[in-house]
Amino acid sequence: MHSPSSPRRRRLLLAGAVLPLLAHVSPALARQAPLRIGYQKSSTLLTILKTRGTLEKLLAPLGVTVSWHEFSSGLPLLEALNVGAIDLSADVADTVPVFAQAAGAQLTYFAQEAPSPAAQAIVVRADSPIRDVAALKGKKVAVTKAAGSHYLLLAALAGAGLSFRDITPAYLTPADGRAAFERGSVDAWVAWDPFLAGVQHQSGSGVRVLADGRGIAGYQRYYLAASDYAKAHDDVLRIVFAELVKTGAWVKSAPQEAAALLAPVWGLDAATIALANGRRSYQVRAVRPENLAEQQRIADAFLREGLLPKRVDVNAPPLWKAG
Repeated sequence: MHSPSSPRRRRLLLAGAVLPLLAHVSPALARQAPLRIGYQKSSTLLTILKTRGTLEKLLAPLGVTVSWHEFSSGLPLLEALNVGAIDLSADVADTVPVFAQAAGAQLTYFAQEAPSPAAQAIVVRADSPIRDVAALKGKKVAVTKAAGSHYLLLAALAGAGLSFRDITPAYLTPADGRAAFERGSVDAWVAWDPFLAGVQHQSGSGVRVLADGRGIAGYQRYYLAASDYAKAHDDVLRIVFAELVKTGAWVKSAPQEAAALLAPVWGLDAATIALANGRRSYQVRAVRPENLAEQQRIADAFLREGLLPKRVDVNAPPLWKAG
């Protein structure tokens, strides 16, 4: 017979007191599941939320911690989403989900930024003899594979009566693309903001824009979630979505303040960032089927050029319901 003060008796009494309390703890608090967010340098809105610690504060009552994972561009970011290394992808250009789908990624369209066609461009050095897109025939062009700039290049070439086979592509990350462009080892570079604004403001020799996306490529940016995560964590995604909408509106209403906040984070001067932000819509909205028409044109264009292994139906992935 155990005395009332025996260790076993005390453990039983403690369990009897704690178990009823645990029954009233919400599943979200008990979960303590981290939200792993992948982002890149052009992920303006999530960079602001990360810098301010906004999501950490808002998700703490749900027992959700946040971890941040930076990538050089959109394609490796979505590859990480596909293999389960992250749960939510910051904004990637419209081309990137197309390549991810072709690779069999299980993704959910979470949110979309309205078009920002002037936020990417094909540039040459100011002293280049190349005066139009048609003159890129036979030239070496730096481009980041599967980035929105990749489709801009494809569409601009088609408009000039050329195919992708008429140029020599140099698949480079944004940083390597700029370096190659500035040392003259490529004839042109296809860049997006803030990299585009950076080279326009900081290049000693100057740059000239051959074409931007206006009238060619809408350049919508997408936020994506791993499908399993989206099904299980609607409460988390609703908080993130609301903050993206709010932050996008703030950047447009307070451009100088936003540029000052981002300058030390990006290592760029505020004037360069203000230029870049002025060309982005930052209008975050839910993804609707009617917004995906250009996505299908992008997928079909890459297939025609032999750059996708199979046809992609952009309407196949589920759309997260914002409300």
